[in-house]
Amino acid sequence: MTNTETVSRVKLAFCLLFTLFLGACANPYYSAMEKVGIHKRDIMVDRVGDARDSQEAAQEQFKSALEKFGSVVSLKETDLKRAYEQLNDEYEACVGAAEKVSSRIDKIESVADALFDEWADEIKLYENKELARSSKKQLDTTRTRYREMMARMENAEKSMDPVLKIFRDNVLFLKHNLNAQAIGSLQHEFAGLEAEIDKLIMRMGEAIASSNAFIADMQT
Repeated sequence: MTNTETVSRVKLAFCLLFTLFLGACANPYYSAMEKVGIHKRDIMVDRVGDARDSQEAAQEQFKSALEKFGSVVSLKETDLKRAYEQLNDEYEACVGAAEKVSSRIDKIESVADALFDEWADEIKLYENKELARSSKKQLDTTRTRYREMMARMENAEKSMDPVLKIFRDNVLFLKHNLNAQAIGSLQHEFAGLEAEIDKLIMRMGEAIASSNAFIADMQT
């Protein structure tokens, strides 16, 4: 057997072993947690709570950014370099807050898919048809509440994008135009940014209220 053939066989064996490993490790985190008494339902409630907390933090961060933007553009005499640094810091913090919200929404979707798939599969195991129908009804109701909550969360998530775009444009404008005219030309942008952030905060409030209601229902 040539060296080339040996290497090819080793590579093939490695690929097969890796494929088997991936199959054996499907959802290893959920399996490990269930062994210590923490089920997908518990993880889902925790992740909804985390997402709610990240949205509350994002609300506060966007409010802070709006206040900073307003204070900078309203000043008659402003250190433009310092103004850029302050607004860029706020913009970066908003980006971080937005990314955290998106990440936590993704984690909710991951555990929800696993939970609902498991629930649907287990309904098929019932011998008692009445119990199966009752469990199916509970599953459908929970899915409906979940979808309503996620719709509000995703609406709030989408509302962050236009705010960040306006903010980024203005921060870049300051960066590229550190001159006496830059601040004055930004003043008319403030009203548009304020309106977008007000809309974002309202949608996040709706998502947070929906998250709280969903957690309460799951814990009942």
